[in-house]
Amino acid sequence: MAHVPLTPLGSPRDAFLDDASFERQRAGLAEREAVLEVRRAAVHGGWGEKYVERVHKKGKLTSRERIDRLIDPDTRIFEVGTFVNHGDTFGELSSPAAGVVTAFCQVEGRWTMVIANDNTVASGSWWPRTPEKIERAQEMALRLRLPVVYLVDCSGLFLPEQSRSFPGRTGAGHIFKKNALLSNTGVPQIAGVFGDCIAGGGYMPIISDRVVMTEQAYMVIAGAALIKGAKSLKLSSLDIGGPEVHVHQSGCADVRVPDDLAALEHIRGEIRRLPSSGMAYHRHGAEPALPHHPSAELSGLLPTDHREVYDVDQVVARLVDHSLFWELWPDRGREILVGVGRVNGLYMGFAANRQGLIDDPEHHGASKPAGILYREGIAKLSQFSRACEADGIPLVWLQDVSGFDIGVEAERLGLLGYGSSLIYANSTKQIPMFTVLLRKASGAGYYAMAGMPYEPVVQLSTPLTRQSVMEGRTLAIAAFNTKLDDDFEIAVEDPAERAKVEAGMAATEARIEGDMDPYAAAGRMDTDEIVRPDELRPWIEMFAETAYQATGYRTAKNPRIWSLHDLAALSEPRG
Repeated sequence: MAHVPLTPLGSPRDAFLDDASFERQRAGLAEREAVLEVRRAAVHGGWGEKYVERVHKKGKLTSRERIDRLIDPDTRIFEVGTFVNHGDTFGELSSPAAGVVTAFCQVEGRWTMVIANDNTVASGSWWPRTPEKIERAQEMALRLRLPVVYLVDCSGLFLPEQSRSFPGRTGAGHIFKKNALLSNTGVPQIAGVFGDCIAGGGYMPIISDRVVMTEQAYMVIAGAALIKGAKSLKLSSLDIGGPEVHVHQSGCADVRVPDDLAALEHIRGEIRRLPSSGMAYHRHGAEPALPHHPSAELSGLLPTDHREVYDVDQVVARLVDHSLFWELWPDRGREILVGVGRVNGLYMGFAANRQGLIDDPEHHGASKPAGILYREGIAKLSQFSRACEADGIPLVWLQDVSGFDIGVEAERLGLLGYGSSLIYANSTKQIPMFTVLLRKASGAGYYAMAGMPYEPVVQLSTPLTRQSVMEGRTLAIAAFNTKLDDDFEIAVEDPAERAKVEAGMAATEARIEGDMDPYAAAGRMDTDEIVRPDELRPWIEMFAETAYQATGYRTAKNPRIWSLHDLAALSEPRG
């Protein structure tokens, strides 16, 4: 039987980072984490207490209250898309989280994707990016084969902005296609309708396997206000498409319940009836365990200045069970760390960028900066990615990358070809991949390390994340290159022209730095969520469990027959 040689990784914090440096880094990050918590709270508040009271006066719960009562007690909600539409306004209005909550939740011990219209924001209307956010959550559920629960309370499109939500490839209609694809793949979908469900929104619950309606709920293609003569006939939308119609006449809904709490309990019962999780089976007898080195220390290990270095081995040591890890090919491609560890008892692959200086294999005795992708590291990533695919091991990418190696030697060594091999490997994956942008996510390196274009199930950022093709200062230099000397100093003598160049470079740098802000990226859905570094371990626990929960749709080999064992045996030096 093959043995997975998990060995201790990392060391006590005070062995590699003194107290003063640790506290300085933690204090620097704390300021950004405080901003994160304030902004999270603002989103969770919707349009404010006034609108919460309006919901309660109707005898209903808010959407977030529904989620709190749906999930298992003492379990955490892993919300994705919290900051969609961050910083955007529509007239004088904002749309916190695009008016919809999407989250990984545990219900009856099973990980579930919950999609809930925020009924404190324009009665749960769909804003620009709301359809894309719902579709993104559906994609996550489809990749992982997670049950989907829709908590519907939606008055339809926010009509003043309909042109930005209705048409196009990712417009509102694409939600219903995703409903159909989930159904065709056998992913359970359960809908609770708690209030408004108008127009196209009516199709989202209809394609679900189970539809529960409260006495205040209705599903209509057109409400009473749009039906000619409805007013004179004294018809309401409830009369047209309430539970009396759809449960007892049309058959478009299955169950009628008195109120929100009864609906949520019925949904829990439906989840309870589903087949059990595959997590325990795939643990191979291992019990979940915490890292030996505490994950809480992650908030002080990452320097806030992206130019300062740290040891990514110490980061991984605070993410894997018992801080035990099997590193593959440790003497090749030193800029990259790849290997396997357990997370909550489940095998997970890790690929991470190292920082600092490494030995240069092409020039004996020389060093070169890590955080860049070189030939050996790219080949190492490609081979590891393929082996994880062959062995059914979910893969976590920890990015802090500045890009690819450049120059005459890089081209001579065929970096374009090696890069294309990695692109192919990541583009053809069936295993779940999860990406974490620790700090820098720059240039083509961001793509190579399984950035969003390569469809990780979830991509996380931290408050330190910087996504860009190049840094603001570098881009400003490139844009004004003809006005600079060889030392990148302004080579213009005319004072007016010099001032113009200085102002132009400063404006360019400021604009790029603003674009690199993680909240800007999250607002436009270029990343799924922003989390604190000390939250990474719980998130990766969730990744592991969701990746192994479903059975029968992907290969999760037992470790006796891993391709990784073959590669390791062939890579061992002979004595």
